[in-house]
Amino acid sequence: MYAIIKTGGKQYKVEENQPIYVEKLAAAEGEEVVFDQVLLVGSRAITVGQPTIANAKVTGTVAKQGKEKKVVTFKYKPKKHSHTKKGHRQPYTKVVISKIEV
Repeated sequence: MYAIIKTGGKQYKVEENQPIYVEKLAAAEGEEVVFDQVLLVGSRAITVGQPTIANAKVTGTVAKQGKEKKVVTFKYKPKKHSHTKKGHRQPYTKVVISKIEV
């Protein structure tokens, strides 16, 4: 069984016991998280929501909070002695999906 959920402005295809990396959630490690915006549930028969499925939810456990690798941006204007270097590390949450309920 799989499901498509929406969190952090993105959609993810999830299955049970699968780890996913989502935008940072306000939850501590080991805490249970419930995703209630389920757009689609599929197994032998597919159930599609309009836009979401009522009473469907996906539960998971927060395994890790962290930051991704640094992305460096560099702006340069030739002959003007102008350059800018910035770095950014996007925070994420690793969630292990435990149950899909319809």
